[in-house]
Amino acid sequence: MKIAYYPGCTLKNRAKALDRTARETAAALGIEFEEIPAWQCCGGAYTSAKDEIATKLAAVRALAAGREIGDGRVAAVCSACYNVLKQTNHEFAVNPDFDFKVNNYLKGEPAYHGEGGVVHYLELLRDEVGFDELKKRVKRPLTGKKIAAYYGCLLLRPSSVLAFDDPENPTVMEDFIRALGAEAVLYPMRNECCGGYLTLSDRETAKQRSNAVKESAREMGADFMITACPLCLYNLTKNTDEPIPVRYFTEVLADALGLGGE
Repeated sequence: MKIAYYPGCTLKNRAKALDRTARETAAALGIEFEEIPAWQCCGGAYTSAKDEIATKLAAVRALAAGREIGDGRVAAVCSACYNVLKQTNHEFAVNPDFDFKVNNYLKGEPAYHGEGGVVHYLELLRDEVGFDELKKRVKRPLTGKKIAAYYGCLLLRPSSVLAFDDPENPTVMEDFIRALGAEAVLYPMRNECCGGYLTLSDRETAKQRSNAVKESAREMGADFMITACPLCLYNLTKNTDEPIPVRYFTEVLADALGLGGE
């Protein structure tokens, strides 16, 4: 399977491990990620103001380029990039004025009207590889490990647009953990905000929120946490007193597939 791949800015610098292990594990599972050429930053957050068309053009250009690769969908691993790309693509379906204005901006470039699609790597693992098949591919089962999945905000909300999983009781990451042979730890704060977007403007509030998330996981017996969001990992690692480690879900996938070091 070949699919367009949008890495995003953070995966090219601070989150290189997320990018590397996403590509390596995808290849091992028969998924060819073809990086979109000349992509630009998605913006990192979806601007909900209706007149902010120019801020969405980078996402539109990525979607238009991805339309020409594989089956026309764009795959993302970063939660923020996934959120921005999917919300932008959805806007074409519900807002003809958005379509009109965007394509006026794109005069001289290929037109785009929402023909493509957006998928998260976790969705590919769940819906196309399948967790039963993934379990068969595991070479180093994570037996005995108690892993807490952290969804955060951007994979799940707005649920009516993303349709990623049940926003109140998601299961995809827990099913992923079980496929790798580990025990999935359920804890109350797994889909609550860690405060990552507040880290610069209100570091103390962000710290309180990240501590609450990690304390919730620790109290339920987690050995470590996994996430798909570089901003969440940064906040949960750098702006907290709780010692529980946090890893990218692709890193533990690489370990289970036997792609990591001995």
